[in-house]
Amino acid sequence: MYNNDVEALDAFAAKYKELKAEVARVIVGQDEVVKNILISVFCDGHSLLIGVPGLAKTLMVHTIADVLDLSFNRIQFTPDLMPSDIIGSEILNENRTFQFNHGPVFANIILADEINRTPPKTQSALLEAMQERSVTVAGHKHKLDLPFFVLATQNPIEQEGTYPLPEAQLDRFMFSINLDYPSFEEEINVVKSTTAGTKSELNKKMSAKEILYFQQLIRKIPIADNVLNYAVKLVTSTRPNRPGSLASVNNYISWGAGPRASQYLVLGAKCHAAIRGKYSPDIEDVQAVALPIMRHRVFKNYKAEAEGLSVDKIIGDLL
Repeated sequence: MYNNDVEALDAFAAKYKELKAEVARVIVGQDEVVKNILISVFCDGHSLLIGVPGLAKTLMVHTIADVLDLSFNRIQFTPDLMPSDIIGSEILNENRTFQFNHGPVFANIILADEINRTPPKTQSALLEAMQERSVTVAGHKHKLDLPFFVLATQNPIEQEGTYPLPEAQLDRFMFSINLDYPSFEEEINVVKSTTAGTKSELNKKMSAKEILYFQQLIRKIPIADNVLNYAVKLVTSTRPNRPGSLASVNNYISWGAGPRASQYLVLGAKCHAAIRGKYSPDIEDVQAVALPIMRHRVFKNYKAEAEGLSVDKIIGDLL
């Protein structure tokens, strides 16, 4: 496809700019959110989007799938959703043999809408798909099409009737991305464009084959030992009651981030460097992706709750 890796990285940086520009034709603002979703796509990771209703989470995911020319399915998670509603089930056909009917999880991008509204049994049906890129039904393993991403949404308000995601499933998400309200000017543009009756036709900017190629390319990017050490040290510094742990960590954190956070920090830093046209990440790139990678892997204790300290503030202090 390209003569060498340097040429490929230059092409990737250019393609990324085209992707961002195309997404911006539909999504006003939210640059940081779009950037993090695209980084998770090129790192072969999943993202959890947390924001109040009406912030265009669904539209954003749909637009990114469109621009990347990937198949897309939206699953609305409800309390009565069963695992078979997600992964599919075997039915008896007219020839009296069992036939597997594919569920909506068989697509490149899955939008798991309000994932915390469904019971743990159904939430866990996504676990194998997210980790193994396959599902098992009646003892038979069915491979999912690659690339495969789960972009789940959660509503931070109105927690009645919800089932908080277990830590094991939270850890499967590379990023936890917080969406905020748009600025006044951005909201003016949103309202103007959505109430005028015009619709933007999006251009496909990348294929599934190219995404898989760039995923491998990003893994091959070299990283200096001091940057690698910084990433691992940052993660281990969130673990309380260890030699050298900071007083603030011991006082306010009950559980720190695990080794998967270190892996994602390095991968995320590599991708962040690549989209900025660099051939190797530095400490600045690690810091740029640290917050969304670590905020759902660090758990504060009752003392932090009582003092009104957020996880973001604690991680910010470590940075």
